[in-house]
Amino acid sequence: MKLNELEKNAKKEIEQSVCVDELEKVRIRYLGRKCELTRILHSIGDLPMEERPKFGRVVNKLKNELEGLIEKKKRALEKSKTLPWADLSLPGRRPFIGNLHPLTILYQEIINVFIEMGFSIVFGPEIETEYYNFTALNTPPDHPARDMQDTFYLKDGRLLRTQTSPVQIRTLEKHAPPLRIISPGRCYRVDTFDPLHSPAFMQIEGLWVDRDVSMADLFGTLKIFTRKIFGEETIIEFLPSYFPFTEPSADLWIQCPFCRGIGCTVCKKKGRIETLGCGMVHPNILKNMGYPEFTGFAFGIGLERIAMIKYNINDMRLFYQNDLKFLRQFNESKL
Repeated sequence: MKLNELEKNAKKEIEQSVCVDELEKVRIRYLGRKCELTRILHSIGDLPMEERPKFGRVVNKLKNELEGLIEKKKRALEKSKTLPWADLSLPGRRPFIGNLHPLTILYQEIINVFIEMGFSIVFGPEIETEYYNFTALNTPPDHPARDMQDTFYLKDGRLLRTQTSPVQIRTLEKHAPPLRIISPGRCYRVDTFDPLHSPAFMQIEGLWVDRDVSMADLFGTLKIFTRKIFGEETIIEFLPSYFPFTEPSADLWIQCPFCRGIGCTVCKKKGRIETLGCGMVHPNILKNMGYPEFTGFAFGIGLERIAMIKYNINDMRLFYQNDLKFLRQFNESKL
């Protein structure tokens, strides 16, 4: 290739380069170790002695000129770098928007229901003493709940609370009735982690102490709560039960929302589902706290249990496995 033709082609390709990668290929083609210009320089020895200096200066001048043009073009391309071509009419990718955990959503919903009814929120420690967790709640020393097979005991004799009921005692120690509180928090029991049980779970305890508080007040409060959470048409039933810290005691049952009372595998053919325990605060507790003239009621709500019923979930472990496919279903706009 003649030098003039090489110069013409090189300058043309440099000018027509549209990206840095393409320009680099042009540089290698004309200025690389095995390029045409290098071969021309190596052929100087074939020229007459008197022509060699002049020809060498011409070739080196062209080499320097091409290097300058390439560097100038490279700066221009980098300065005006544009995005690759894209079809802007195509639908875009929707960004992933995080949402609250289903238990958090339900927790806030339940808390708001009771705040609207005049309850205050009170918190307590998760590490408790036997006095607050059992003794002050009228639980006798031989009660099976005190056994190490049911309760997590610490080396110093304290324990992980099995319920949020100890907050009732701590509150009554500091504040005289009348009072109306709910106490949400995590509780711990020696349980196998299976579809219906967990060694750690959330509970919301409720307490209302005043003069002349009755079972009618308890039933009315829980009816409001149940219909706010499960719907106004929810059929509610209270059945007798037993808890050492309430007398009389009851369990709140609702008509099975899955079979509408006909009977299914979820409700074990009963047509109804147990949702929570409740009752009138045992007189011994109020007497020991120095308020024998008052009456009150208490209830305990298992958050996971309510969530399983409300959201039609058959395995409690799903709440704790961090499966995004499961959790993304609970975007508040979809509930």
